[in-house]
Amino acid sequence: MSFLRPEAKAELWRWREVLGGIAVALTGLWLVAGPGLLLAIPGYALILAGVIFVWIGGQRVRFRKTGLGAGAVQVDEGQIAYFGPLTGGVIALREMERLSLERGAYPAHWKLEQPGQNPVMIPVDAAGADALFDAFAALPGLRTERMLAELADDKTLSVVIWERRSMRPASTLLH
Repeated sequence: MSFLRPEAKAELWRWREVLGGIAVALTGLWLVAGPGLLLAIPGYALILAGVIFVWIGGQRVRFRKTGLGAGAVQVDEGQIAYFGPLTGGVIALREMERLSLERGAYPAHWKLEQPGQNPVMIPVDAAGADALFDAFAALPGLRTERMLAELADDKTLSVVIWERRSMRPASTLLH
């Protein structure tokens, strides 16, 4: 028997990293304020770790969607696989050339491009799409805050989030 409604439990689970970071920071604050100077140094370290957990958890919360969209995403050993009802595909992170957010369809889709094969289109709310956060964060030079800002924006334009090599003239700007 659960004391929480399923919706409340799902929302708490969505914020799990932030809540864990707050708990770690509060434990550190208790160590600094309470027992004595001997535990102050580990207390400050716990406060710092808690703040970092809260910051990273906040980014993950902004990235996560419902997970009730079409298809499923699996990230395994540097490969992103999408299994959808109509399309699917596999992209190797090492060989990926471009990541863009296509907002023309509902919901928005991540478009992953690799030379020599068709782009893989992944709905942002597909099951398992929250694993894409760590996969995208491993891309060299990706600006996470910019990606999260574009994901939260409600424009209808598509936008390139990351490119390995510029595929356009140097005089052309991304934005």
